[in-house]
Amino acid sequence: MPNDNTTAQPHFSAPIVRFAPSPNGLLHVGHARSAMLNWRFANAHDGTFLLRIEDIDTTRARPEFETAIFQDLGWLGLDWPKPVRRQSDHFAEYQAALSELRKLGLLYPAFLSRAEISASVSEIESNGRRWPRDPDGAPHYPGSDRSLSQAERDRRIASGAPHAWRLDMQAALDGLGTDLSWAEFGSGPNGESGTIAADPGAWGDVILARRDVPASYHLSVTIDDAIQAITDVIRGEDLFASTSVHRLLQHLLGLPAPRYHHHSLVRDSEGRKLSKSDGATSIASLRHQGETPGDILALAGLTQSG
Repeated sequence: MPNDNTTAQPHFSAPIVRFAPSPNGLLHVGHARSAMLNWRFANAHDGTFLLRIEDIDTTRARPEFETAIFQDLGWLGLDWPKPVRRQSDHFAEYQAALSELRKLGLLYPAFLSRAEISASVSEIESNGRRWPRDPDGAPHYPGSDRSLSQAERDRRIASGAPHAWRLDMQAALDGLGTDLSWAEFGSGPNGESGTIAADPGAWGDVILARRDVPASYHLSVTIDDAIQAITDVIRGEDLFASTSVHRLLQHLLGLPAPRYHHHSLVRDSEGRKLSKSDGATSIASLRHQGETPGDILALAGLTQSG
């Protein structure tokens, strides 16, 4: 696949790439693949490889896992500028982006729980109507909260009602005024490459923040990439469809669009992508069993030399 090597010439004179793991578990062989592809691309083109710690969800982030990230990547032979960017140090920047979207009238507090969403969708589908689902298979949010008055929203929030802040996708698309696309130099799950038409509407009213998490992955990664001047986003093909949401947020917030290189995943014997819950595939576990960095790269589908 074209993005699984470092031969393609970058569009920018000095590319900046990043590997951005979450410290909520041990890195596995799939992470090694993505980190190494980023690092090799940067080195091949006299660019910069950044390490970012995506600890926006402070309830799940653990310092021991962050330490393990540094140890694993260093053992594999990677290096990066220090200090690293930690999302937990930048909540104010995410709040500023949310405030901008509120000013545009594109955010609303959503009060339905997962169980209530499921019940609502089940009722709709029991009457023979097919309810839309996002690319990950989750049902679109019913959106009944959109019609609440500001006074009712304020009352519920003041009462402590659990809620998330969702993007009013239809309102965002109605005011778009242009077609969105991105430059894909890797490949999507079905071999998509070249200029890809973005389809953010496929995701429905995505969550951009929760009461206990100040920004969703979609929002925080978009802000971080812009602030760090990332020129090339090199990541797994499981995030290919998410790029549509990121392109929409970039447009709404006036942020630059990097190039994208989605790469194939490392899968287990049954074809499933690797998970942090499977400790047997963690880099630390394999290292303790006597595997070498070269062995890990081979398991990741990469050669020692690149």
